[in-house]
Amino acid sequence: MPDHSRELDQAEARFKEAQKATQDAKEARAHYEFEARAVREKTAKLRALRLAKEAADLEARVDKRPIASKTTPSI
Repeated sequence: MPDHSRELDQAEARFKEAQKATQDAKEARAHYEFEARAVREKTAKLRALRLAKEAADLEARVDKRPIASKTTPSI
C-alpha cells in the first residue's frame, strides 16, 4: 500500500507541475500579445507622425519655390 500512496503523490506532483506550466504559458502568451499590441500601436502612431511631417515638408517646399519669370530669356 505505501507504493500506491507514493505513486499517487508523484502523479499529483506531475499534474500540479503540468497545471503550473499551462498557467505560465498562458501568462507568457498574454504578455507577448500585450507587448505586440503596444509595438503595433506605437508603430502606427510614429507612421502617422512621419506622414504628417512629410506632407508638411512637401507643402513648405511648394510654397518656397521661386516664381518663374514670364519673359523668355534672350539668346
